[in-house]
Amino acid sequence: MTTFLQFHLLTAYPPSNPNRDDQGRPKEAHYGGAPRLRLSSQSIKRALRMSDTFQQALVGSLGERTKRLGEVIRKALAEDGVDAAKAREIAEAVAKVFGKIEPVDKKNPDLVQGTTLAFISPEERAYALDLARKAAQGEGLPSDKDLAKTVLRSAGGAVDIAMFGRMLADNPDFNREAAVQVGHAITTHRAQSEDDFFTAVDDLKTRDEDAGGAHLGEHAFGSGVYYLYACVNTDLLVENLGGDRELAAKGLDALARALATATPKGKQNSHAHHPFAAYVLAEIGSHAPRDLTGAFLKPVQGEDLLTTSVKKLEAMRGQIDAAYDSAPTREALMNVAAGQGRLNDIASFAASAVAADG
Repeated sequence: MTTFLQFHLLTAYPPSNPNRDDQGRPKEAHYGGAPRLRLSSQSIKRALRMSDTFQQALVGSLGERTKRLGEVIRKALAEDGVDAAKAREIAEAVAKVFGKIEPVDKKNPDLVQGTTLAFISPEERAYALDLARKAAQGEGLPSDKDLAKTVLRSAGGAVDIAMFGRMLADNPDFNREAAVQVGHAITTHRAQSEDDFFTAVDDLKTRDEDAGGAHLGEHAFGSGVYYLYACVNTDLLVENLGGDRELAAKGLDALARALATATPKGKQNSHAHHPFAAYVLAEIGSHAPRDLTGAFLKPVQGEDLLTTSVKKLEAMRGQIDAAYDSAPTREALMNVAAGQGRLNDIASFAASAVAADG
């Protein structure tokens, strides 16, 4: 039976705009007939991947999402003294394994860039560079089919690829199904963005000349208590990492810490939003995953939105588990306001989901 690790988090955000829509306003959603503020799944996953927690704990075991592996190869060959035209030709030939290459940019003719973002593991990057250097020394490149087998790996030791998956349209055999699902975070209560009108003053203009501002602007922001749900198929995570349970455990430890502390960084310099989760519930079990967003179908009301949100979350959890016999085998809880639990314990609990003894 599949083992699932599930996370439920409540985080209070101050006035901020961490995840913007196409007009620069905080993203929103309607749920239960009420407007809510929203953080997209994509923005949260990037925040997790780029957080200091992930980057420091998993150094050497993280991939890169980029269109520019070809440019990395071209520059490396140029530094080795390879002729510019030959370096570009080899870079294009090797990098195309991750997707088609853009036509030459007239404004930047040296740039070698793919048409789509590719998730590339450290091992794949190293294999691609090694193959390119051998080609520069006169060795022939493999055929397109063999090139993929030479460079591509299932996850190549990259925890983030194993967790969040990837798609390579031209080489689907090396796609990875995501072991981690991350929901869109929404406020547990009614919430809408607000507008801030601001001015900036010219330091060198005197009051005698003009007391007014030199620039006028408008900025949107919002605040609220957000519910976030994430689910890990721990068996798939281990499989994606080639059976490396130790690396999978390190990844889950880092994931738990990042979920509680990482945030999308939109307008962070303007708002200094660095909220930590006030409530984290982690669960391990083999029952089908179930998120608890339904606890907030009726928007939370009152002066203490956080405490009421915790109560509604726990009530919904009890009701669902009673009806479906879906209670997890094990759980760990951190409730900051109640002085219950520690993040270190949550992280260790998460890592235990892939313990060597199963």
